Amino acid sequence: MAHTGAALIRQLAATHDGDPWYGSSRMSLLKKVRYTQAAAQPVAGGHSVWGLVLHMTAWTNEVRRRLGGAAPAEPLEGDWPPVADVSAAAWDAAREALTTAHAQLVAALEALPESRWQERVGQLRDPALGTGIDVEGMIVGLAQHDAYHTGQIATLLRAAGLK
Repeated sequence: MAHTGAALIRQLAATHDGDPWYGSSRMSLLKKVRYTQAAAQPVAGGHSVWGLVLHMTAWTNEVRRRLGGAAPAEPLEGDWPPVADVSAAAWDAAREALTTAHAQLVAALEALPESRWQERVGQLRDPALGTGIDVEGMIVGLAQHDAYHTGQIATLLRAAGLK
């Protein structure tokens, strides 16, 4: 695997459940959150922690689909999947789905031939869809996406008095 590929995989791992330089990983934040807190929408018109988890899971799955040869599209689950069942079991399942999506993506990246890291994803540049860049750029973009939303989660938790 290319040096860059290994470095990007390490960054994804740090963002998910490691020790990123910017602060807390998303799972270190999420493991402390009860389902009622995750479902709360403290900012009018904003997202809940739960909604952010579903969104990150959907996009992680979409990136893995693209690595598997699927044409770039919005995630199969939707860009912002709805929180359908507000229960402790459903919250546990949402966090587990995020961890599973992350592990499956890392496995796909570890198996990715070095020659594919510079392969183009989509023909036209569409920032919202993450196309018109190479695989390396897509993975950097996902790491940025995850760090951005992890920051939102940290802010929502801080606003709710959770640390």
